[in-house]
Amino acid sequence: MPHVEALHTFGYHLSYNEEDAADLVQETYLKAFKFIDKFEEGTNAKAWLFKIMKNAYINDYRKRTKRPTQVDYEELEAYHDGDDAQLSSYYDLREDLFEKVMGDEVTFAINALPEDFKTVIFLSDIEEFSYEEISKILDIPIGTVRSRLFRARNVLKNILKNYAAKMGYKDHRSHSEDTEPA
Repeated sequence: MPHVEALHTFGYHLSYNEEDAADLVQETYLKAFKFIDKFEEGTNAKAWLFKIMKNAYINDYRKRTKRPTQVDYEELEAYHDGDDAQLSSYYDLREDLFEKVMGDEVTFAINALPEDFKTVIFLSDIEEFSYEEISKILDIPIGTVRSRLFRARNVLKNILKNYAAKMGYKDHRSHSEDTEPA
């Protein structure tokens, strides 16, 4: 199944839940199979799948917000009776995604962004979608994609300025040659 890992990561980014992400991937492929006749030959299949997933997530979210909160008594009882071993096995896909790629500071900075900014950063800089593809996936104008990406990168730049300096990076754009020692 092509793009399954990227879809799973995007599903987790949307839901922040492993089981929900797996369900979203499954639902995405089922809908893609069902509506394969709607796919335009020669277009980006990955972007088409991401759009299906985003719409599935939105539809599911709307359904969940309309029905009252349900509590599974047996699950709650099992949680209280169980030991703390389950808590020690916590797994965060976001840690796996950025592991060995960037420092914790960068991951924390990205996670601190507003959801709209985080989504365009994820789709552009991590999944490497074009602005046009992001526009179609998120159903927003391409100008909005560019604006959000520009603003998100500026926020990240400001958040990470001290971290970059600590790591030895220098901003050569802010220093003119006149101020450098001879």
